[in-house]
Amino acid sequence: MKLLAIFVLHKEGDKKAKILQDEFNLESFGYFERRSVQPLLVFSARTVTERTALGTRQSVEADQNVNAMVHVYVRPDGLASVIISDSEYPQRVAHTLLSKVMDDFTNAYPPSSWTLMGEQMGKMASLSEVLRKYQNPEEADPLMRLQKDLDDTKDILKNTLVNVLERGEKIDDLVARSNDLSFEAKAFYKTARKTNRCCTLF
Repeated sequence: MKLLAIFVLHKEGDKKAKILQDEFNLESFGYFERRSVQPLLVFSARTVTERTALGTRQSVEADQNVNAMVHVYVRPDGLASVIISDSEYPQRVAHTLLSKVMDDFTNAYPPSSWTLMGEQMGKMASLSEVLRKYQNPEEADPLMRLQKDLDDTKDILKNTLVNVLERGEKIDDLVARSNDLSFEAKAFYKTARKTNRCCTLF
């Protein structure tokens, strides 16, 4: 999972969307590839923003041949944020990050300044830190971290009773010796076991 770029843009009417600030992580590309990749990311961010209605979120596949997604959120006030990631990056985390980036930008630059700003005039220092931090969504996002912990716990709990038995023990012997099971429960277990064996033969 990788984040390739974060953009903050301003969309005003039918005018070309302005990129107020951007940050890139192109370390996975070779030195000479970076000069080609970065303009493509800028083009994708601006194009998708211009074609997204105010107050709308969407995730768009960048290209069928490229393993990238363009996540965009254009607020009703025209401020927009775009994240370009690989296709494995979780969409929920990407859209949470879009809102965070715009909130941070709004705190640094009031809405009245957006129309006066030119291209690349945003100098919000935290954008590079956010890009670095969110490279690992499990570390940055509390819900992802919780989900990972739950998945790990679920894997541990998947051990069956057969895995817990000591070497040489059989579950049939334990059932027969158990004082916790009634005669009817033991009979039910034996019948179910025979039925399951019968079905596995076919």
